[in-house]
Amino acid sequence: MPARIIDGKAIAAELRAAVAAQVQRLAAQNLVPGLAVVLVGENPASAVYVRNKSKQTVEAGMRSFDHKLPEDAPEREVLALVDKLNADPTVHGILVQLPLPKQIDSQKVLNAIDPAKDVDGFHPVNAGRLSTGLPALTPGTPLGCIHLARSVHPSLEGMEAVVVGRSNIVGKPLLQLLLNENATVTVAHSRTRDLPAVCRRADLLFAAVGRPEMIRGGWIRPGATVIDVGINRVTGADGKNRIVGDVAYAEAAEVAGAITPVPGGVGPMTIACLLVNTVRAACAIHGLPKPAV
Repeated sequence: MPARIIDGKAIAAELRAAVAAQVQRLAAQNLVPGLAVVLVGENPASAVYVRNKSKQTVEAGMRSFDHKLPEDAPEREVLALVDKLNADPTVHGILVQLPLPKQIDSQKVLNAIDPAKDVDGFHPVNAGRLSTGLPALTPGTPLGCIHLARSVHPSLEGMEAVVVGRSNIVGKPLLQLLLNENATVTVAHSRTRDLPAVCRRADLLFAAVGRPEMIRGGWIRPGATVIDVGINRVTGADGKNRIVGDVAYAEAAEVAGAITPVPGGVGPMTIACLLVNTVRAACAIHGLPKPAV
């Protein structure tokens, strides 16, 4: 049977609705969560992404603060803006859109964000807390992957999970989140021997390697759940561009038990989970219980 399609758009919409309900509850206590986004330069993809974030932030009932700096902005100006946002009591989440122009040290900027407001989860303090099992703000994409996997399997305990990709943004935090779910996890990468055989062990296969359609249908265990994080633009034989994932979708859908499409799978979850982090950050900063999202 063809795989069940995991509808990331629908799941993200449900999550945003839950966030909006929590925001309404907080607003009744005179607390409106605020998200500040910093965009440096004119990267078209980043600009579209930031617009979507701002739109969904407002739709959830939160405050949205957008800060756009020119492509040639010096590093000190970006750091000064981050310091200002750290000190602003109406801002509970800070996101600096990557990539940054070459004159700016991205890690220095990310390290300057107050860890309590680091809704992207990239600060070393949050990465360290996550790795030691302490409460932490977690990158939105791996958090979204867990939500999608749990839409198929309410419990991930004891499942064999394989993560293909070891980036700080997806692979490594996803490993920690899966361990927190009591899954058994293998992280595979470009140096892994016999990668197809490793993938075939997985009950849960997460593809986050950034190579178009690298993972073939024959690499997938029959009935496995496949979460495709990849977003790759490729040109077809007709000269037209299309978006594909890291998994050869048509092949994989004939083998897997459940699979995320690209687009429409992991992508919508990333912003939804960013909103979740903003509400969680606002509650933590004000000493309130963790919200039910």
